[in-house]
Amino acid sequence: MEPFISKEGTVFVLEQWMEKFPGLVAGFSSKNGGVSQSPFMSLNTGYHVGDDQGSVVKNREIIANIVGFPLESWVCAEQTHGANIVKAARSHMGKGADEYTSSVKDTDGFYTNETGLLLSLCFADCVPIYFIAPEFKMAGVAHAGWKGTVSGIGPEMVKAWKAEGIKPSDILAAIGPSICEKCYIVDDYVLSFVKKRLEHVEKKPYNQISTGQYGLDLKEMNRQLLLESGIPEKNITISNYCSSCDSGSFFSHRRDLGKTGRMVGFIGWREGAKK
Repeated sequence: MEPFISKEGTVFVLEQWMEKFPGLVAGFSSKNGGVSQSPFMSLNTGYHVGDDQGSVVKNREIIANIVGFPLESWVCAEQTHGANIVKAARSHMGKGADEYTSSVKDTDGFYTNETGLLLSLCFADCVPIYFIAPEFKMAGVAHAGWKGTVSGIGPEMVKAWKAEGIKPSDILAAIGPSICEKCYIVDDYVLSFVKKRLEHVEKKPYNQISTGQYGLDLKEMNRQLLLESGIPEKNITISNYCSSCDSGSFFSHRRDLGKTGRMVGFIGWREGAKK
């Protein structure tokens, strides 16, 4: 069953998580319901892609109103396709929310056990990974393109939570809408890093389609790495949505040849959520 459920045609929410854990908000925006013009039509949330900045603010405010987290509570990053993770606190609220320069630098993952913050990262094919440890009121989100994936950003989140006293068996993870294996073709250079990261994995998440060309399943690769880091298989859920195939719902850097908008992946605990 698809874990990401469309709300108002504008955002997709992790409905099962939100129903089971009161106070949690987690989801992924679509490309619809905003004010941006082509090629960012219409709900672009990325400041760094060449869109009108005022339109991006309005788009983010549309999402903020739907999910019930004001823009000043968002925590946003300058993403660099690395594996750096930041524990967000109330002092981070508003960073990168209504303009780009104040974004948390060189960061591709956030986590927090504080309420009232909406951890937010931008995507347009890369894999959003959501994490919660409900007993500890911990929540996190990571941005995993191929570079972040081979750098192990998913396992890095698990490692950070271990340092907080959270066992991998206490963590739930969700892999969100992102590019599928059929749409994500990589070369020998990229595959060399993938192979190195997956030396001990028996079932490889890629298939050769021609000389030097491979279809890479980034969702499955991240699932394998989360399993390797100790998260139980039953605790991991995966979206079936492909950001490239589902052209009516999502922006895609690959499909749109680099000139396109960004969706936002978000997670947070509402003010007053009980620990």
